[in-house]
This record gives sequence, structure tokens and C-alpha cells, in this order.
Amino acid sequence: MSTNRLYFIDAVRAFAILMMLQGHFIDTLLEVSYRDHSYTAYRVWEYFRGITAPTFFTISGLIFSYLLIRAKQKGDIKQRIHKGLSRGLMLIGIGYLLRAPVFEWLIGKFNNYFLVVDVLQCIGLSLILIVIIYRLVLKKTLLFSIMMLILGLVIFILEPLYRHLELPQIPLVISNYLSKANGSIFNIIPWFGYVAFGAFISTLFYRYVERPKFKLAIVSSFFIVGILLIHFSSILFMLIYDIFEISIFKDIALYNYLFIRLGNVLVIFSIFYLAENYVKQPLILKIGQKTLSIYVIHFIIIYGSFTGLGLNQLIGRTLEPWQAIIGAIIFLTVVCIISFYYGKTNGFVYSKIQKLMDRIKN
Repeated sequence: MSTNRLYFIDAVRAFAILMMLQGHFIDTLLEVSYRDHSYTAYRVWEYFRGITAPTFFTISGLIFSYLLIRAKQKGDIKQRIHKGLSRGLMLIGIGYLLRAPVFEWLIGKFNNYFLVVDVLQCIGLSLILIVIIYRLVLKKTLLFSIMMLILGLVIFILEPLYRHLELPQIPLVISNYLSKANGSIFNIIPWFGYVAFGAFISTLFYRYVERPKFKLAIVSSFFIVGILLIHFSSILFMLIYDIFEISIFKDIALYNYLFIRLGNVLVIFSIFYLAENYVKQPLILKIGQKTLSIYVIHFIIIYGSFTGLGLNQLIGRTLEPWQAIIGAIIFLTVVCIISFYYGKTNGFVYSKIQKLMDRIKN
């Protein structure tokens, strides 16, 4: 297989991380009275903000699985598996570290809130699960592809069964990955479903990317399936309910955010892959390659990791819309500059954490 680089992946990652940054900034600092769905601008902003996390999880599953599958073909699968497991554990560790109230601990004040699960822990565990599943299917790409597609569908379809799940009898550090009852922002279900769909998509690229008409076929498929999911998936589930009278399909149809958001993601993929020659600009690709550094830096600035003093404490929800927009632009620029020139690369972060992990092992 040739070393075709999928530039659109880095472009989508750049889009997702920038959308996450502006979403967190505006959501944290916009004055409360403007959070009104009667404002068209707010409704549009909120809708597109809702696309960010599904896009991030799906593209994470795509790129990680694509590299994992290619590693087998290149003969360095063991190194890739080891790296994937280490990276997954590292992301989980960073996720907890960002919420650790260090100064509160120093004065003897302890609480369980730092154990809530956020995006980094969820993605980290997802990478570990992908490696485990890949090993369980004996590294067979076709079987892995089918397994990930089925797993994604099952997780999404069964969502009504665990939507309000509470697990008081399970240790908090574990239950937070499955339940939002204690304040977790992201749970492994349903969010691993997006990672699974991304892994499935990666197998399509692995098998067919070199074929002459693949790009036209996959762009068309992404767009058509995406539009169908956005506009007709709820109708389909209600139709299935009417025919078979299985209540879970009615529950999905009435609160169908997972499949609709997956449709949004596929449309975004189609646009970025179609415009790949135009979006593979050095700046965009650089942002897409530094998502971890950018995420860590933005989290510290907004939420005051370690110090307990961030923009949410200093400014709070006080900004007018025009102030929030200008502030978000400045914020994105500053975070990216810090990441480029001081955070260096994601590899910088990985190397430091890896050294720490090696010391702990030794």
C-alpha cells in the first residue's frame, strides 16, 4: 500500500478543536440573558457546537484505527499496539490531572469531583478498547470492520436503556465512565459508538483508498448517508416501531440525537475530503496535529486547572455577544500560538508523560 496521507483527517481535527475552543469560551463567558433560543444566532451556534464532540470522537476512531491497521501491513503492529495502549492510559491520566484541585488538596480540602469523566478519559479508554477488540478478532481487518459497525449501531440503538443509568453500588471511579449521575460530562456509552463508526470508516479507506473512483464514491456516500440520517432516521425508527411495536425504537425516534449527529459528522467528512486539496494548508494541518496540546492549554486558561483561577472565575458569564465573539477569536489565536511555540508538538507532551510512566514502571 502506498503512503497516501489523508490530509482531510488533520483538517477535520483542526475544525473540531477550534469549534471546541470557541464553544467552551462562549458557553463559559456569554451573559445568561443571551442564552435564549428565540435568538436565531444562538440557535445556530448551539446546533453547530453540538456537532463538535461527535466529530472529534469519530475522527479519533478513524485516525487511530487507520494507523493500527496499516501498522500490521508495515510489520510494526506490536509497537503500534503498545503505543496505543500507552497513549490511551496517558490521555486518561491527563484528563484526571486537569481537574485535580492541587491547591485545595494542599490545604486539606478533598472532594470527588475530580473523578468525573471528560473527553480525554473517554477517548483514552476508547483507544484501549479498540486495541482490545482488534486483538480479539485476531487482527483480521474485515472482521474488525464488521465488528465496529455492529458495535456502533448497537450502542446507539440501545441508548434509551442506559440514558438515565445510575450505578450507586459500583465504585465512583468506574461508574463515572457509565453514568452521568455524579457529574461526568462524557460516558464511554454512547460516545464509544462514534469512535466505533470512525474505526469502521478507517477500514474503508484502508481497503479502497487507492482505487481511482474511491474519492468520488466515498464523498457521495458520506453526503447521502449523512443527509438521510439527519432528515429521515427518526422517521425510519418510528416506522419500525409502528410495524413491530418495539418501544425502544419509539424512544430513539423521539430523542434521536445520536444518529442525527452522526449524519452531521458524515456531511462534514464529505465536505472536507472533497475540498482536501484546498484545506491541506500548513497552518490548518499544524493545528490538526496539535490537538492535545491545544486542548490542555485551553482547559488551563478557561477552567483554571491546577491554580483554580481561570476565565470562568475571573470573568464569568458577563460578556455581551460582540465581546464573546471578539474574545473567542483572540482566545483561539492565543491558544494556538502558545501551542505552536511553547507546547511545541503533541509529541512533546507524549514524551514527557511517557518518561514519567517509564519511571513509575521501573
